[in-house]
Amino acid sequence: MASGTTAPPPSAGLGRIVAASLIGTTIEWYDYFLYGSAAALVFGRVFFPESDPLTGTLLSFLTYAIGFVARPVGAVVFGHYGDRLGRKKLLVISLLMMGLSTALIGCVPGYHTIGVAAPLLLTTLRLIQGFALGGEWGGAVLLVSEHGDARRRGFWASWPQGGAPAGNLVAVGVLSLMTTVLSDDAFDSWGWRVPFLLSAVLVMIGLWIRLSVDESPLFKEALAAAERHKAEQRAERPPLVAVVRDHWRDILVAMGARMAENISYYVITAFVLTYCVEHLKIDKQTSLNAVLIGSAVQFCLIPLFGALSDRVGRKPVYLVGAVGVGLWSWAFFALLDTRSFPALVVAVTVGLIFHSAMYAPQAAFFSELFATRMRYTGASIGAQLSSVAAGAPAPLIATALLGSYGNSTPISVYVGLAALITVVAVLAARETRGRDLAAIEPGDGAAARTTAGRRTAAST
Repeated sequence: MASGTTAPPPSAGLGRIVAASLIGTTIEWYDYFLYGSAAALVFGRVFFPESDPLTGTLLSFLTYAIGFVARPVGAVVFGHYGDRLGRKKLLVISLLMMGLSTALIGCVPGYHTIGVAAPLLLTTLRLIQGFALGGEWGGAVLLVSEHGDARRRGFWASWPQGGAPAGNLVAVGVLSLMTTVLSDDAFDSWGWRVPFLLSAVLVMIGLWIRLSVDESPLFKEALAAAERHKAEQRAERPPLVAVVRDHWRDILVAMGARMAENISYYVITAFVLTYCVEHLKIDKQTSLNAVLIGSAVQFCLIPLFGALSDRVGRKPVYLVGAVGVGLWSWAFFALLDTRSFPALVVAVTVGLIFHSAMYAPQAAFFSELFATRMRYTGASIGAQLSSVAAGAPAPLIATALLGSYGNSTPISVYVGLAALITVVAVLAARETRGRDLAAIEPGDGAAARTTAGRRTAAST
């Protein structure tokens, strides 16, 4: 099998792959984060109007959390077929599913119109969103990782990661625009629906771009090898069975590594809206603008942290981010409590800087843990299983802690414990920078020695 490090593709071709992955992930994260922002700002009044404001927001975040339950299911299904049929085909399907479900959310009548059916429909569409996103992330980052070379994999693979802040930036920006031009009554009545309906247009653009890219060359090579094995009557295990058997340690590493990254992000970008609007009585526009600025800064920093991980390693950059968010969570709420807009911007932006140090190298780091014919499944399952325990309940837990204690101290403790778990997981992993993806064999992951990987890293 040809090495993934000796024949990097032309930069123009790789640029097209990166652009397609970035635009696709931006659209899918736009859809996903739009729900979180709307849950914090308006869903409580539209779908749970009979509850008090904080309880209504809590119920909205519950429907938000339910979507995370479907993400591991999506990871298994999309990972299985992505490892069997190819990355590109499954990415097209995930984009269509996400866009359609998001547009339909914009059409769901409120509680006053159809009663309890309204939150039930909302929850069903949220589950479809989660299922689609569970398959999106792994495919998008692998498509870039498997096209690029080991020397700059951290930089190139970080670009699809930029889809998260970019999607959040667009989602919050559209919501901010709607709250600026509309009255509160108009926004609650119909204005919040416009950003969801806009998803249909964005998906068509994303599909046009995503259909123009080629399948991963490493996957083509691995598929050809599998066909040869099949001809020789050597049975190949299903990707899920294979990855659990051969890479279970790497799945645990990926899950632990995501705890602080996932929890901190949803506290900083979703729960912050509830904390500012409901607890501190800061207007929606001011809160949204702080998240807007922080997301813009994060989008610019992610490729820089990805490039840094190519120079110093995935682990050091990741650890700085994990320790940083754990410590910053205390200053984060102290700055919010000042009710000063500059302080809000600093709180959100610095928090997202530390988050970027984890999120940027994550794509390359996870890709470098798994063999090619089980990489989509392994990376997706490792990432999405943790989202059920981390990202799903994060706004819900933070809101419940705020309601029970009336202050932010237990929330900071919560983020700090997540950071501790991530530090332990990353320290338990071996450094993966410079690994030849084509040379990784089953069971050759975070806990294994890779001579080819060390040799490649040394040459850089």
